[in-house]
Amino acid sequence: MHSAISSSEERMKKTVTSLKDSFGSLRTGRASAALFDKIKVDAYGEKSPLNQVANISIPEARLIVIQPWDKALMGEIEKAIRTSELSLNPSNDGKVIRISVPPLTEERRKELAKLAKAQAEQSRVAVRNIRRDGNEEIKKLLKDGDITEDEESKHTEELQKVTDSYITKINQVLEEKEKEIMEV
Repeated sequence: MHSAISSSEERMKKTVTSLKDSFGSLRTGRASAALFDKIKVDAYGEKSPLNQVANISIPEARLIVIQPWDKALMGEIEKAIRTSELSLNPSNDGKVIRISVPPLTEERRKELAKLAKAQAEQSRVAVRNIRRDGNEEIKKLLKDGDITEDEESKHTEELQKVTDSYITKINQVLEEKEKEIMEV
């Protein structure tokens, strides 16, 4: 495989990984530790990711238990969760913080599905832009005399196949997320 194609494929792979990461923090009706990936807690004078100051476990489908390593951080962790965009209501018993994940309303499900579609479309656009960059690189190689017209045509075709496969992957990731969101 030509370097223009392999570097394009590497970038496309990162685009899909990034989409999966952003879908991880999209709340569904199911409890998930990934929901808290973007939450930062004021700990010892600096903002630390929640998973670096507490253990997050999911004992049941709709329950999240957060156990701070330092009990002094209970209030800060609770505050960080309450002020996040997750709309979750933590309760603190002095030892652990429990969060019951309420089922989503039909309206909220539709909003989340719409958001997921928009994120997937951004990823498809990113993949197409990567293809465009790869094609420009291939054209430059032809112009510089590094490859023949036949090779250019073959590389362009190969890059299109790679692009199609990543668009398909994005669509599959979206389909799975939509199914998870719409699950009652």
